[in-house]
Amino acid sequence: MTHDELMTLPVAIPLETANRALHLGRTTGYHLARTGRYPVRVLRHGRAYKVSRYDLHWHLGVTAEAPAEGRR
Repeated sequence: MTHDELMTLPVAIPLETANRALHLGRTTGYHLARTGRYPVRVLRHGRAYKVSRYDLHWHLGVTAEAPAEGRR
C-alpha cells in the first residue's frame, strides 16, 4: 500500500485490508488472528476481525508526513 492509501484508511480496518498492508496472505492472516499471533492488536467485532488504524500505522512506522523522495 502507498503512504496515501495508508493515511486514508478508516479508524477500524477489516483484517483483509490489514493483511494487504502487512503483506500477509488471507489464510495466514486469519490463522495468526485466531491464534493471537497477529503482528498488531486484533479487535473482534461479532464474527469479523478488525485492526485499529493507529496500531497498524505504529507497527509500520507510518507518520502523517509524506515519505522522503524515493521511499514508500
